[in-house]
Amino acid sequence: MSKLRQAGGPHEDRVEPAEPVTEREKERSQEDRDFMPVIVKRTDEARRHPDDILQTAIEEGYEQLNRRPFSLFLSAVGAGLILGFVAMAVAVVSTALAGVESEVVRRVAVALVYPLGFVVCIMSGTELFTEHTATAVYPVLDRRAGFGRLVRLWVIVGAGNLVGTLASATLLTLAEDVIGARSGYIMIGHHLVGVDLLPLVVSALLAGWLMALGAWLILATPPRTSQIVSIYIVTFLIGLGGLHHSIAGSAEMLTAYLISDQFTLTQSLRFIGVALIGNLAGGSLFVAALNYAHIRHSQAEPDATSTGS
Repeated sequence: MSKLRQAGGPHEDRVEPAEPVTEREKERSQEDRDFMPVIVKRTDEARRHPDDILQTAIEEGYEQLNRRPFSLFLSAVGAGLILGFVAMAVAVVSTALAGVESEVVRRVAVALVYPLGFVVCIMSGTELFTEHTATAVYPVLDRRAGFGRLVRLWVIVGAGNLVGTLASATLLTLAEDVIGARSGYIMIGHHLVGVDLLPLVVSALLAGWLMALGAWLILATPPRTSQIVSIYIVTFLIGLGGLHHSIAGSAEMLTAYLISDQFTLTQSLRFIGVALIGNLAGGSLFVAALNYAHIRHSQAEPDATSTGS
């Protein structure tokens, strides 16, 4: 089975992949020779082999790396707009529970609504930066694409997400007389900027790690309710821990900046920049690199490993 798709232009910065080196890759090749792939690959909805999940991640990442830049950007803007509803939901709940003394009650209540915008965003198919911190890394690790294409995708999707969050923050500010969550936005803003650099980086790294795990779980589960549950679980944990997600946090931070003079542009940009870097590291290192390493290398045949294929 050929593992390589036809690339776009003559300057495609990728290296030819090696022949299949794991047992599962050879099984897939045999299945494609013996059966109709569309039947074999879609019938097993109970449990998917890790190598099959990785192969799907590689193909999905490769497709995104070769998507037209303007299409990527528009989709990323849409994702940023949708995540404005995360900021709205969290701010409304924070405002409603401002008088509640129990920190546990407030945290759980926020965590319950925090995932809602993510579910809409990811299930709608729009491009979210924290998904691609992991998914787009797989084809690079598999030597199907160069690092330059990966950086291009990160820049386009990240920029589009931030444009979308700025637009959503503007809309939320204009609708504040209806939503009535000003105090909630201010509380969130203080949570985002009132953290020292190291804890902020680690918090963003953990959030990126969880989001990349969510992207992996989506590929590992059938395309039904279980995928929504996967998204909800990982983003619930982010909300429960008060961890810093760069794009949802940007919507929250920009809304707080626009709605109150208690925050400066420098504070806002510092948070966004550090959160982006932390999310990027968490998704790329803790999920993409580890998943690729343990699946490809642990399942490699002894002779393939020893010969360095």
